[in-house]
Amino acid sequence: MKKLLTGNHAIAEAVKIAKPDIIAAYPITPQTSIVEKLAEMVENSELDAEFVRVESEYTALSVILGAITAGARGFTATSSQGLLYMYEVCWWVAGSRLPMVMAIATRAVGAPWNIHGDHQDIIVLRDAGWIIGMVESAQEAFDMTLQAFKISEEVSLPFAVGLDGFQLTHTAEVVKIRDYELPKRKPLPYTIEPSSNFALNAVTFGIPKLKARHEQAKDLEKSKEVIRRVDKEFPVSYGGLTEEYRLDDAEYIVVMMGGWCGDAKDAIDVLRDKGIQIGMLRLRFLRPFPRKEVEKLDGKILVVDRSNSDYRGVLGLEVSTVKHDIKNVVTGFGGMELDTQDFVKIFTKFVNNEMKKDVEWWYDSA
Repeated sequence: MKKLLTGNHAIAEAVKIAKPDIIAAYPITPQTSIVEKLAEMVENSELDAEFVRVESEYTALSVILGAITAGARGFTATSSQGLLYMYEVCWWVAGSRLPMVMAIATRAVGAPWNIHGDHQDIIVLRDAGWIIGMVESAQEAFDMTLQAFKISEEVSLPFAVGLDGFQLTHTAEVVKIRDYELPKRKPLPYTIEPSSNFALNAVTFGIPKLKARHEQAKDLEKSKEVIRRVDKEFPVSYGGLTEEYRLDDAEYIVVMMGGWCGDAKDAIDVLRDKGIQIGMLRLRFLRPFPRKEVEKLDGKILVVDRSNSDYRGVLGLEVSTVKHDIKNVVTGFGGMELDTQDFVKIFTKFVNNEMKKDVEWWYDSA
């Protein structure tokens, strides 16, 4: 079946197929229409799930935390300040080794106040122990959400599906609704219910705490193989942790993630028509970080970021741990959308060796 869907509604359609036991949510732009659609599905008996309306994002994830500890399959969604409000609970979910899926409609974090898209919010999860995926299209949002439940439940780690605010959340495209059967949630070694005579997360000192964090890190690294396998078994393969675009003979390589990669690919095509050997490595996952895929890049590298840490872009920092001689452009904050011609300008400057600094903040969208 094919449907004309926004990215948000594509997520909701995938969640319906996944059949979660519980959905808890608090509305925040631009993710609200995900949970609004799911609420309609529950009300219309299209989806048999408990829909819990809560008073805050902190409570939304806390409700999910309790339910998934008892063995339920859970889902929520958020954006920006909402993610920051639930940030404490994000660590509890990951550290407790609990599987769930959360959609993050990526949006600028204040201040200055802004409700439009960049990647600064989802970046805060990178040290918390979550799997973090970033999609390029509504179709990929649908597909990754379905895969996310399976991957998360196999490795016992929470999974965040990121899609660019407004650019993907509120624009529509034709999406194939796949006939995909998810297995029942994999049981944990424990379940905690009101009658349980033991507790989760007692105070843990020293070496046991270090060991717990180490095991979590090792399993996040092992999730790479699960991600690749689930992707290969899916009706359409996206390439695993990364997507390669015109990389076979590329002398110049752009590394990016998210919805704006489509316009960047068009810019690459324009430059290819001019005889410039340029390609892209699109990161589908920020965590686990696709180190091997970045390591094998052979050419001059430009990383384009929609988030920063200190003066560098966050992706620039990540890639520089593997490839040291790179250029980094930081741009696209707060809904500043770059079109194909903007990327042509950026990539041309990179190819012509006109970037005098390792890091440049790009304002020219005229």
